[in-house]
Amino acid sequence: MAIRDAVGAEGTRIVYRVTGPETGRPLVLLHGWAGNLRCWGGAADDLAQRYRVIAVDLRGHGYSDDPGTGYDDPKAWAGDVAAVLAAEGIESGAVLLGWSYGGIVATDYLATYGTGAVAGAIYCGAPASIGPDVPGAAPGPAMVQAIPGVFDEAAGRAVRAFAVFGHANTGPGEDKGPDAQRLFGGSLATPPSVRKALFYRTIDNTETLRGLDIPVLVLHGTEDPVVPVDNGRYIVDTAPDARGSYWEGAQHGLFVEDRARFVAEVSAFVDALE
Repeated sequence: MAIRDAVGAEGTRIVYRVTGPETGRPLVLLHGWAGNLRCWGGAADDLAQRYRVIAVDLRGHGYSDDPGTGYDDPKAWAGDVAAVLAAEGIESGAVLLGWSYGGIVATDYLATYGTGAVAGAIYCGAPASIGPDVPGAAPGPAMVQAIPGVFDEAAGRAVRAFAVFGHANTGPGEDKGPDAQRLFGGSLATPPSVRKALFYRTIDNTETLRGLDIPVLVLHGTEDPVVPVDNGRYIVDTAPDARGSYWEGAQHGLFVEDRARFVAEVSAFVDALE
């Protein structure tokens, strides 16, 4: 395992972790809003048995810099991802895997840089776009209920607002305590100003999806209360070579809710790429 950094857009330092064989296909993990590179838990370790897993701290998250700007600029998000690929010497064959907001970031990259370095894209509980009245970008009831409390600088109010998500990130059933606390803690550790800035942007990536010339896999829980499943279906219906795996009754954090299934479906997709 190696912790490295790259200089992203506007000189922003982007921190990322590399695990797995250097000769494996690059699998770039882009976490969601108020997350970090640790959010993937054991699923990243499982994938690193075969792939070169590059887990990124998005700008303003984890150990990456918070430049205070660029959060409303798709080219800034794209430039950060491009900087990581360049730092790792990746010019082709990569797979982008975006969870939640990470799906928007992945699509920002594809809109700006195209698919030359990318062999496939995976959306996990993710939209490709964001903003009011943008198709395929409607927020779920848990997200609507949590805003604006999750932007609050008062710790008590922020904690209560995040509690609205309940088990959305870990799924129903037995309490996945350590995983839940890692995700919850990462959210609280993200500066309130960053949490807020990510939502005050509008980008419709429909045309980018329509023009994709790479295979796309969508993994989405049918009961996702954060990013509704219709957002995933929109990607499948719009991208030319896309297929969806809709997990009946599952919620938002599929890699925690059913780690084995997540790893199996991601691996099957990656292994089928040329």
